[in-house]
Amino acid sequence: MKGMSEGRERIAALFREALEAENRNDFETAKRKLDEILHESLHVEPELYFEACFRLVDIFLQEDNYRGALKCALRAIVRAPSEDHYRLGLKRLGDILTIIKKEDKLSELAENMEPALKLVEGDEELYRFVQALIRLARGEKVSEKFALPELNEAFESLTG
Repeated sequence: MKGMSEGRERIAALFREALEAENRNDFETAKRKLDEILHESLHVEPELYFEACFRLVDIFLQEDNYRGALKCALRAIVRAPSEDHYRLGLKRLGDILTIIKKEDKLSELAENMEPALKLVEGDEELYRFVQALIRLARGEKVSEKFALPELNEAFESLTG
C-alpha cells in the first residue's frame, strides 16, 4: 500500500501471520504475533491495538481461558481510541460474558481478578462493573446499575 508507514506495514504483516497461525490452531504462535502487535501499536496505532486485543480475546476463548479473555477485553476498552471504540468494546465484553455464562464458567472469574481490577482502576464505572462481576462470580446476589447502557446490558446478560 502506498503511503503506509513502515510500522503499519509490519503490524499488518504480523496480523496476517497471527491469523494464519490461528487458522492452523497454532495458538501459541498467534498469541506471540498478537503480543508483538500490542507492543508495537500501543502508543502509535490505538485502533490496531484495540483490534489485536480482541483477536487475543477470541484465541483465549478457544483455549477456554476465560479470565485471560476478560482481561484482554478490558485492556482494549481502557485504551479505546474513541468513544465509539469504547462502546463497541463494551458490547463485545457483553458477548464475551454471554459465552462465559453459556459455558457455565462464570465461577472462574471469582479468583485472581486483581490484575483485571488494576487495569480498570482509572475508569470508575468499569471498575464498579468488574467488582460487581467478581461478586456475581462468587455466587453473591448483585443488583448493580451502571451509567452506560452497554454495561447494564452486559450485566443483565449474566443475571437475566
